[in-house]
Amino acid sequence: MKFVHLINTIIELVIYKAYQNGFKNYLQLERSMSPNTVQAYIHDVHLLLIFLEEQKNCTPINSVQLADLRDFVSHINTVGLGAHSQARVISGIKSFFKYLYLEKIIDKDPSDLLEAPRLGRKLPEVLSVDEVDAIIAGIDLSEPEGQRNKAILETLYGCGLRVSELISLRISDLYFKEGIIKVIGKGDKQRLVPIGGAAIQQIDIYRNEVRIQQPIDPKCEDILFLNRRGKALSRQMIFLMVKKQASIAGIQKKISPHAFRHSFATHLVQNGADLRAIQELLGHVSITTTEIYTHLNRDDLRKAILDFHPRNQ
Repeated sequence: MKFVHLINTIIELVIYKAYQNGFKNYLQLERSMSPNTVQAYIHDVHLLLIFLEEQKNCTPINSVQLADLRDFVSHINTVGLGAHSQARVISGIKSFFKYLYLEKIIDKDPSDLLEAPRLGRKLPEVLSVDEVDAIIAGIDLSEPEGQRNKAILETLYGCGLRVSELISLRISDLYFKEGIIKVIGKGDKQRLVPIGGAAIQQIDIYRNEVRIQQPIDPKCEDILFLNRRGKALSRQMIFLMVKKQASIAGIQKKISPHAFRHSFATHLVQNGADLRAIQELLGHVSITTTEIYTHLNRDDLRKAILDFHPRNQ
């Protein structure tokens, strides 16, 4: 009996592996997810498969029930995963069973009623216009990377880019005569983003006076922003630079490069920009993601009540 059970277990694991490969292709090709998200979802499925093997004697995937998945959620809770991590894992599991259902591998999706922990929506850190100006003004242009960093911050704030989008920005993506740049976002999705005069001016200075003077790795000739060795910048380098400049400007907030993206969107909303337009500029798939930028500070709320409530007329 033990030998039969071992054979059945090996067969189930081989089948699971095939399902995982198909799931990976589904995420990449049909959902257009980024490599990092795909890898995270595959890891989540791997956690589930280990649990089914160890706790449920390798239950066949087409016989997994909601109760099994709830037991799995209880398991990841007991091992100390936080609410956000649990929610991410559950999202990966639900996507996996949706894939199995679409492929008709299972007749019913057992994860339909699987609930993730409720998460509070945390408002992003936002810089004021004066704080943005102070950070950029604090850049030492006498340093070799000074002009590059000024162009980077003007681009982050002027276009609302993610860090990954910034470091992969190419010279061939710049269409300054038309006032736009082409951005490759999450899932390799392309979008066109307007770029203002301040960012264009600083990029032109960097390209024509700084970048042209340095050696450039042949593989990075089309990459816009380069390090001292003529290679593409890393995400970590951008984070360190932003933290350094925020400290020089005397800003006490916990600032990351994403704060410039948040500030870009928030300032547009506060000045009356349409939320759908901001969604397009940021490359958000869902408008609900963009709605976080409709938050107003207390002064805005107080002014709105005083100006528009009928009892205050």
